[in-house]
Amino acid sequence: VQLQASGGGLVQAGGSLRLSCAVSGRTFSRYTMGWFRQAPGKEREFVASISRTGRTTVYTDSVKGRYTISRDSAENTVYLQLNSLKPEDTAVYYCAAAFDLPREAAMRGRGQYDYWGQGTEVTVSS
Repeated sequence: VQLQASGGGLVQAGGSLRLSCAVSGRTFSRYTMGWFRQAPGKEREFVASISRTGRTTVYTDSVKGRYTISRDSAENTVYLQLNSLKPEDTAVYYCAAAFDLPREAAMRGRGQYDYWGQGTEVTVSS
């Protein structure tokens, strides 16, 4: 399976971006999807996850109310809408896929994901 992330860029504080992650290879509906981010000099951290059905989502506390994860089965794509961006959101954002987890499971742990995309860079200026 291949994951291709896109949509990053430079944006001012308060602005918005939409990240996309296109998934190819196996049946999209069998993947729990997640987004992680890694800021310079920091560990990669969990941002958001969405279950195979799309009905369950989880977020890290720092992005709740500002970010929205969604998936489109027709496009085999998972999205991350980033609103009200802050300079501390600056990072490389990675999408990840976990194969054949329970249908309503959304996962926070890096080790639970089997496949990773190449990352897309988000820079938020103050």
